[in-house]
Amino acid sequence: MKKVNKRLLPVILAAVLSASAVLAGCSKQEAADDVTIRVGSLKGPTSMGLVELMDRAEKGEAGAAYEFTMAVTADEINAAFLKGDLDIVLIPANVAGVLYNKTDGQAAVIDLNTLGVLYLLEAGETIRSAADLEGRTIYLPGKGTTPDYALQYILAQNGLTTEDVNLQYKSEAAEVISVLAEEPEALGLLPQPAVTTACMQNGNLRIALDLTEEWDKVSTDSSLVTGVTLVRREFLEQNEAAVQAFLSAHAESADFTNTSVEQAAEMAAALEIVPKASIAAQAIPYCNITFITGTDMQTALSGYLNVLAGQNPEAVGGALPADDFYYLPDPAEQ
Repeated sequence: MKKVNKRLLPVILAAVLSASAVLAGCSKQEAADDVTIRVGSLKGPTSMGLVELMDRAEKGEAGAAYEFTMAVTADEINAAFLKGDLDIVLIPANVAGVLYNKTDGQAAVIDLNTLGVLYLLEAGETIRSAADLEGRTIYLPGKGTTPDYALQYILAQNGLTTEDVNLQYKSEAAEVISVLAEEPEALGLLPQPAVTTACMQNGNLRIALDLTEEWDKVSTDSSLVTGVTLVRREFLEQNEAAVQAFLSAHAESADFTNTSVEQAAEMAAALEIVPKASIAAQAIPYCNITFITGTDMQTALSGYLNVLAGQNPEAVGGALPADDFYYLPDPAEQ
């Protein structure tokens, strides 16, 4: 597999370190021990960025009390958040907009945890640019999901429509992997770590297109955002110090995953986020696990949601979130 574009990472890692310094002061000490932060995440890249925090929490070394819930699908996490059973959730970016609208604005995004994780695979050398997709059939999981919206945006920006490219939807990534194994001419769009799984099972496959790179080629005012971290507004207002402590810990944990890949992979496998540590170790460099807050978060996410809303307003819950969706604390008050 080719290396993912890393030109954003120096900026992101600098943000991680500065955010940790800002957030680790007195507010961290004020994150009252009697507050338990209930965190929900999906098995995949969003949870991979939490493994070091999960490990410290289990050992009682996290500086705050945490309860972690992981699920395979967003529906379980969403339902628990809406019921008030989870305080902080790491979910797909568009789903955060849906939950904001469903709760009448009683939710706020506090960081971006994952950028693009989508890759186009083929068992050949026919695809070198988005223009090469014309006349081809692409298998992908989930009509009306993030892979679908992202691909259709990139196609449109390259002058192609769904009449030029045949999109064949499957219910899950495993089905796409099966098609790629059975049909040598097939193209498949998959997220990580399914991309790594497919390539390990079929040595003929290669990453033909990185959708993050393709997005960046056609957009100057948005980024391909996969995962965000959302907090219940009531919890934020009552326990802002605890939320800031979580942000500091999340920054450190995401940095650990990116810089201590082998250790993070072992933790991810032990937590059953991925089936094997070897899969996680190969997938992590391609997962774009990150930690972005503040105005950078707002710029990237608002641009992305605007693209989705332009395709289908229901993708973001019917309307774009208002400015209060973005948690932008005054540094002087931290």
